[in-house]
Amino acid sequence: MNTHIIVGVHVTERAEHAGEVQEILTKYGCSIRTRLGLHHADQKVCSPNGLILLEMVDDEALAAELVVEMEAVGGVDVQQMVFNHT
Repeated sequence: MNTHIIVGVHVTERAEHAGEVQEILTKYGCSIRTRLGLHHADQKVCSPNGLILLEMVDDEALAAELVVEMEAVGGVDVQQMVFNHT
């Protein structure tokens, strides 16, 4: 592995947008090495917002496709980090 590709997906109003986001995650599932979902939850409240961190396989073009599709979903903000190893 020469590249670590990390994609952060911030979802607002999770209940409204979760279906579309999940469809995209499923579509690119074989290219996602690690997936971590974060949101505030306790016995009294479950946050309407969430953050999903993805570690993608070593394919920047495929990760870029995922980013474009996620950005097309309302209420979703996406950021990407790429670390190259020599």
